[in-house]
Amino acid sequence: MSTFTSIPTVDLNDYRNGSPEQKAAFVKKLGDSFSNIGFAIVANHGVTDQLIQNAYGAFQDFFAMDDETKRQYEDPAIAGQRGYVSKGKEHAKGHNVGDLKEFYHIGQIVEDGDAIKSEYPDNIFPDDKVPGMREYGVNLYQSLEGSGRYLLRAIAEYLDLDVNYFDDKIHNGNSILRPIHYFPIPNPSEIPDGAVRAAEHEDINLITLLIGASADGLQVLNKEGNWIDAKPEPNQIVINVGDMLQRLTNNRLKSTTHRVINPPRELMHLPRYSVPFFLHPRSDMDLTSLESCIDDEHPKAYSDMTAGEYLNERLREIGLKK
Repeated sequence: MSTFTSIPTVDLNDYRNGSPEQKAAFVKKLGDSFSNIGFAIVANHGVTDQLIQNAYGAFQDFFAMDDETKRQYEDPAIAGQRGYVSKGKEHAKGHNVGDLKEFYHIGQIVEDGDAIKSEYPDNIFPDDKVPGMREYGVNLYQSLEGSGRYLLRAIAEYLDLDVNYFDDKIHNGNSILRPIHYFPIPNPSEIPDGAVRAAEHEDINLITLLIGASADGLQVLNKEGNWIDAKPEPNQIVINVGDMLQRLTNNRLKSTTHRVINPPRELMHLPRYSVPFFLHPRSDMDLTSLESCIDDEHPKAYSDMTAGEYLNERLREIGLKK
């Protein structure tokens, strides 16, 4: 397995509308990238530029409000599953210092009478302050969910599973859209020791789709311990493997450590925004490692667990759940 110094780019249109040869090449390139790096950059991902711009505008309007107003949309009783999560609440696993960020959670919108709706808290929207946030947030959520479905179909093919293997597992899944505001710090001397915008971590879910950030800072760790900048073009998204997919594939697909570093001190007064979509399955998905990913050279590395059990374990580790 080779190391990496950059992140490969794939074109989702090749998979959705290409020839059989283009589709097969996409599956191999995406799967190999997930096996070696755990990350890829996706062009022609299916989310319109206009929707992204509208959603970013609404999210920035929300974060521009004062902290007291924003906290009206925070509900500690639901462990940050929906609505606003205030500054410093989340920290990376193994870290005690809160990240230099605040964010908002938009969750699954169940529209077909599925009983799983009872598992999810209702979404919280600041309709009285930022009317567009509901419309654009929900539309962006559903658009990224659709793109993620195609990406998982390609991964299923790479793993020699039925192409629709993941479809029922992510239908009305516990996915989260998270607009993030890495807030400006006018006086860098006020930064707590060890605090960064997002300390090194791995994601919990199946895959993450990240809408291009407003500033640099995302870095991915390669096997040699070097941090590689992830810099998509403005019309591309970054995707990566989460721990759930790593468990399912017994480490064949890699959930790679990544972080968001602080900019130079003279730029800490500038904000940074990004919008990851954490694609989760339904809570009852069995994450038991696939038999096809277990052999003498790759013995089973994980205990059997459902997605819901694993999520609860990780939420406690990062400070969002007691």
